[in-house]
Amino acid sequence: MKEKISIQGRSLVFNIVFIAINLLGFTFIILGYHKNFEESSSLFLLLGLIMLIASTAGIILFKGRLMMSSVARVLVGGLFIVSGLIKANDPIGFSYKLEEYFEDGALAFRIKEWFSSPGFTMEFFMDYALFLSVLICIAEIVLGVLTIIGGKIKIVSYAMLLLMIFFTFLTWHTANCDGTVKFKDRDTYAMSDPVAAMKIEEAKTNKALKIVSKTNNTLVVDEMKLPQCVDDCGCFGDAMKASMGRSLTPKESLWKDITLVYLVIWIFLAQWSIRPNTRKENRVFILSSVAVVIFFSWVFSWYFPVLFALVSLLAALWILKNGGKYLGNYWGSALLVTILCLIFEFFILRYSPMKDYRPYAVGSNLVEKTKDGVEGVYESMLVYKNKKTGKTKEYSSTSKEYTDSKIWEDSDWVYESMVQKEIIATKIPSITEQFNPFIGLPEITEHELTLDFVKDALANTKIKAIRVKEVEGGYISDVPMEEFNLTDYETEYYTIIDTVEVQDPNITDISIRELILSAPKIVVISSKTLLEGDWSEIESIKQIFKDCKKKNVPFVVMCGASREDIEKFRKKHAFYAPFFVNDETEMKAISRSNPAMLVIEKGIVVGKYSQRTIPSSKAFKTKYLGK
Repeated sequence: MKEKISIQGRSLVFNIVFIAINLLGFTFIILGYHKNFEESSSLFLLLGLIMLIASTAGIILFKGRLMMSSVARVLVGGLFIVSGLIKANDPIGFSYKLEEYFEDGALAFRIKEWFSSPGFTMEFFMDYALFLSVLICIAEIVLGVLTIIGGKIKIVSYAMLLLMIFFTFLTWHTANCDGTVKFKDRDTYAMSDPVAAMKIEEAKTNKALKIVSKTNNTLVVDEMKLPQCVDDCGCFGDAMKASMGRSLTPKESLWKDITLVYLVIWIFLAQWSIRPNTRKENRVFILSSVAVVIFFSWVFSWYFPVLFALVSLLAALWILKNGGKYLGNYWGSALLVTILCLIFEFFILRYSPMKDYRPYAVGSNLVEKTKDGVEGVYESMLVYKNKKTGKTKEYSSTSKEYTDSKIWEDSDWVYESMVQKEIIATKIPSITEQFNPFIGLPEITEHELTLDFVKDALANTKIKAIRVKEVEGGYISDVPMEEFNLTDYETEYYTIIDTVEVQDPNITDISIRELILSAPKIVVISSKTLLEGDWSEIESIKQIFKDCKKKNVPFVVMCGASREDIEKFRKKHAFYAPFFVNDETEMKAISRSNPAMLVIEKGIVVGKYSQRTIPSSKAFKTKYLGK
């Protein structure tokens, strides 16, 4: 007679102990590979491996596979819901990260190398990055819900395993990308493209560039290039950086995904034993998984995922019971959760992220965000190698341990190299120098000169100079006073005309970064691509601009555009505000909306509006300008 499979197996107590030891053992293995525990790595790895093998054998012997898979379902299901929602909260930001991976020198170079296919490219996916972003977010949430309630577990286990293999490949690539090792890349150029002629000429002297074929229409070139390594996998968007002060490192992200793969494998191996939850099991699974969601919501300082998880899980069970012939099944549950996700995504894409984790969120002190970086501390370490055993030792060249060891006198040890050891990791400020709205001096118009800051800055670009004239040729030149040396200008050859004020040749533009960070109050319109923005609310923006002028509150537009495009835009909309240019990448971080409005007081963001939420002139005056 076939033995009935139960969640407790042959012993409830023993299986609980084995599962706890199993998870602890896997944790020890992860710690063994973490740089913070490198001194005890061998011990952690040994202990972890012994605990993992012994506990796995115990789980199998005591038939605890179903219990282990149940624990995995709770952990994986809860984390999938949170992870999916964090990405769904900012699908545009996630799409930017996918675009980074789809660039030709990023993920594609692995395929080029492994399969000797230098012409392979993933750039065609870039046009579908937002669609894929939304699809992946919804897939994570739906799979998480079905995993928890035990619906379509065979299909779900395959889908989760495939999704985790994909994510693990991304994080493995990120963690192991070497930006110094070149790969062979194949590009095709039209002969009418000026670059084609440059490549033909360059191939004559550059051995790393080879012309594969050349016709009247096209040129095919193989070239050795450096890969484009992605520094941050974007697993949790900006959420972890904002809530914990830093993102996961690439290796930490890799181990996070390996952990999830490990748990998903337990679900996959138990798929034939897992049955749809009973009513009692649903209560246990939902409460347990929501506890997981609560923990990660606490980590990310955002508790909406708790509400969304509860609504999704209960809605999935409700339609299962009341959906009738066509929807009263797990396909109906998946469909209803998908609809809930689409409603959430529609709201986010139409307006803005529900939780803004970026450094320009409402309440952010921009001045502090420019100073929250940490300068890295590194120490030079001398590496000695034992000739007999091959073992190595590292010493700081200035440490007492090194001088006391007198290792250089030991014939068994030989100096091998010097390495840089990280003592304190470098942390880049939340707001870098890429936030630098500026205007070139020749491009300043009367509209920018309405700002006292610009007028003062322009005055400060003037320097004192000595105007001299050549006696013979009559050529007049202005020599900066600090560079002027009277002995260089003998009266026989030069005539000193006067002291004049001229433009400092070392200053080419004016930045309003300090104005934005220090003004008592300033209104900033941000548009990452000026001509592609949705300017349906331009009349409201223009009226707010007029109201600000009356109250002497600076109002500026910060955009990514050429001066020619800016002038076209000004004339088209009769919008004569001061315009400044900024790096487009930083503009994407400021707001996903194009355009967006920020109200900043003494460096603190007190108001932020997407294009669809631009306030009326009356509402704006009441809130920010007084009556």
